[in-house]
Amino acid sequence: MKIIDLLNSEKFSLSFEVFPPKTESNYESVKHATEEIAKLSPSFMSVTYGAGGGTSRYTLDIAKNIKERYGVPSLAHLTCVSSTRETVRERINDIRSAGIQNVMALRGDIPVELEGADRSTWDYKHAVELVRELRECDGDLCIGGACYPEIHPESRNQREDIRFLKEKVDAGCSFLTTQMFFDNNLLYNFLYKIREAGITVPIIPGVMPITNGNQVERAIKLSGSFMPQRFKTIVDRFGSDPAAMKQAGIAYATDQIIDLFANGITNVHVYSMNKPDVAAAILGNLSDILR
Repeated sequence: MKIIDLLNSEKFSLSFEVFPPKTESNYESVKHATEEIAKLSPSFMSVTYGAGGGTSRYTLDIAKNIKERYGVPSLAHLTCVSSTRETVRERINDIRSAGIQNVMALRGDIPVELEGADRSTWDYKHAVELVRELRECDGDLCIGGACYPEIHPESRNQREDIRFLKEKVDAGCSFLTTQMFFDNNLLYNFLYKIREAGITVPIIPGVMPITNGNQVERAIKLSGSFMPQRFKTIVDRFGSDPAAMKQAGIAYATDQIIDLFANGITNVHVYSMNKPDVAAAILGNLSDILR
């Protein structure tokens, strides 16, 4: 099933993101975690690609298993940074062979060893080029893209960021998923601006439950997310108590999702970090709302 068809429904739903193993030695444990989340019957599950494609060989294995064994629509991430056109086309063929209909087209993080390198000779410098390649190779794919409510870290300003986002949508993105955010007002403001710019595809808000105080610094580093004082207070109070912080983090994420649903959003994507217990707790908190 294509993600865009799910998004056109007015029913409230949750989707979850999982990531493949970094090494073969922990493949089975990661596979088990993703299967436990799939058993919760989310609207769909996305499977990440790994920095620089480092875990790409497991992405399709996990995505295919979720789809075929549990009947959960899967969204396979694909990155293009520093890849050749030949390599990307091989990966697209692999996606089609696996029967995956949904692809998340991302540039990907620049590998540490290539930071500062001359990118002028790269086949792909931006995600929009990958979107065009996917659309050219298979016009039937449902292609998703990423967006940043608080501005992409490499953009000079939000106006420029939204202009580039419009190019990506025009190239063939059927929907967009946001980077994590912790203040819903930032998302609502962003939605107003992109609709004014003519971007009309569905937007899926991405919410990350912070269940460990140590996650905060990493979340800020990865996304540049603004941390509301209310959230900082929660971390200050409960961050040193793992059980309490986990409960508080799940409650905060649940509150975000309820507010999004109440304000017209119908699907929310949860960055569940391969934690079935966190995914189950959030679904449990929303059981009657989702029903």
